[in-house]
Amino acid sequence: MTTLYEERFVPHPRDYARYDTERLREEFLVPVLFDADKTRLTYSHVDRMIVGGVMPVTKTIELESIEPLKAEFFLQRRELGAINIGGPGIVEVDGTQYEIDCKEAMYIGRGARMVKFSSRDSAAPAKFYLNSTPAHRECPTRKVGQEDAKVLEMGAGETCNQRVIRQLLVKEVVDTCQLQMGMTELAPGSVWNTMPAHTHSRRMEAYMYFNLPEDQAVCHFMGPPQQTRLIWMANEQAVISPAWSLHSGVGTSNYTFIWGMAGENLDYTDMDFVQPNELR
Repeated sequence: MTTLYEERFVPHPRDYARYDTERLREEFLVPVLFDADKTRLTYSHVDRMIVGGVMPVTKTIELESIEPLKAEFFLQRRELGAINIGGPGIVEVDGTQYEIDCKEAMYIGRGARMVKFSSRDSAAPAKFYLNSTPAHRECPTRKVGQEDAKVLEMGAGETCNQRVIRQLLVKEVVDTCQLQMGMTELAPGSVWNTMPAHTHSRRMEAYMYFNLPEDQAVCHFMGPPQQTRLIWMANEQAVISPAWSLHSGVGTSNYTFIWGMAGENLDYTDMDFVQPNELR
């Protein structure tokens, strides 16, 4: 099989408060995303977001439907975002090929029947990070390069959170049903992301950390603001954040992360901020 998947259910915040480290990681951490010539998927019942990765090395990998979807093909009722964090790659959608370089994105709308991933060079394979959500309508498939992104510069070196946010799959850039994705890159010397922290009960979110040195780590904070917990994360791992949870992190080095959201609205600015001195 070229597709490996697991299914996860929705924890209640009262239950979460009793989780130990092992249970937190079991419920929320996606420890392995990329496996040579395979697709790895985690189907979460938190807004039915699918988080995964495809790493084509020696062959082309077709996106296959998985049993929980009960669908003839993967995108029969879904939309998909793919961001490449590896070498140059190709995404083929129903016979049309798109060249996707590192840090470029693809949006693939509901109804696309055949989606394939490949690499230009097996010595430097592409790594496509995937987020997929249910879709109620068809939106046009589109490549989104870094030059297409809406760019925000936020934070400051003095507070160790100077960062550049590239909004790739947002309503100002591409038409989607509910999926939003983008990338935040921290400047050298900055280690805090999403600070001040925030929640948005209208949407869940998933983070994927990369460009993190192998001997370094990110401490990802989650939970209701008055009942926070942490998960230590390594390079190229993802974490699922329910709508009741904040999401913020601090690293032992600077890094880049991809955020993906799904839920009730497409308003990126819809955030309920929590100041650092309010956290517990």
